[in-house]
Amino acid sequence: MEFFFESLIEGLLLGGIYAVVAVGMTLIMGVMKIINLAHGAIMVVAMYICYALFVTLGLNPYIGIFVAMPALFGIGYLLQRYSIRRVTEVITVLPETQVLLTLAIGMALIEIMRFIFTSNYQTVPVPGVSGKTLYLGEISMNVPMIIGFVVAIGLIMGLHLFITRTDLGKSIRATAQDPDAAKYMGVNTRNVTCLTFAIGSMLAAAGACLLLPAYYLFPDVGHAFTLKAFIVTILGGMGSTVGALSGGLVLGVAESLGASYWQMGYKDVIGFVIFILVLLFLPGGLKTVIGR
Repeated sequence: MEFFFESLIEGLLLGGIYAVVAVGMTLIMGVMKIINLAHGAIMVVAMYICYALFVTLGLNPYIGIFVAMPALFGIGYLLQRYSIRRVTEVITVLPETQVLLTLAIGMALIEIMRFIFTSNYQTVPVPGVSGKTLYLGEISMNVPMIIGFVVAIGLIMGLHLFITRTDLGKSIRATAQDPDAAKYMGVNTRNVTCLTFAIGSMLAAAGACLLLPAYYLFPDVGHAFTLKAFIVTILGGMGSTVGALSGGLVLGVAESLGASYWQMGYKDVIGFVIFILVLLFLPGGLKTVIGR
């Protein structure tokens, strides 16, 4: 029984960080109605920013996050305003052109990181945190994952309050629901989409920094997290912060239990099975059940 609860807690901790990574994607998809295939690459850039700060200044990722988040906010804003928006606002031969553009942007960012930092695997140990374990009776919990989970939940709660309680948040929700009506009501939808992409990139950076103490860093690590963020987004429902949190927790627990009771190498299969089942039987995601 201790083994089950240990796997469950591990999955919940991981799921919380998945959620903060995915909530940025769900926000972008909910407002802009595009799939951002550069999401994982944005995470990689944030990870390498934290890594560079660690190597040069000795800052651990929990401090570096205060640099990475504003940096990726700015990068995300510029990418949307000067590249992605140019494609979404014109009639193209292929309506998927904007998706292909995000794929190209992601590939470019990854290759830039590879050129600067090489493809070698790197680690960012946090003194007093990395490798530490907290025991609750017979149940062990990874300390970096606990810290990441607590910070992730705080960020998601902050985003939820921002979206529901502020004027800018209401403008984002209005743009997601009906861009034309929002424009007629005086909302600057072009600026809202730029800010939305920037916020989504900033949250991806936060998740990346929280994962860094527990993961190896290399340029291609972002591909897996793009897929996980997409699964959580579909599972939770586009544009829903509560849905993203629920979806992240479900995916994290499913992967943890799958790795514990099946095989570690097949844990991702569990996530894809859940993904297919949701598409077939709950296409609106968990938000249709739990609400926003």
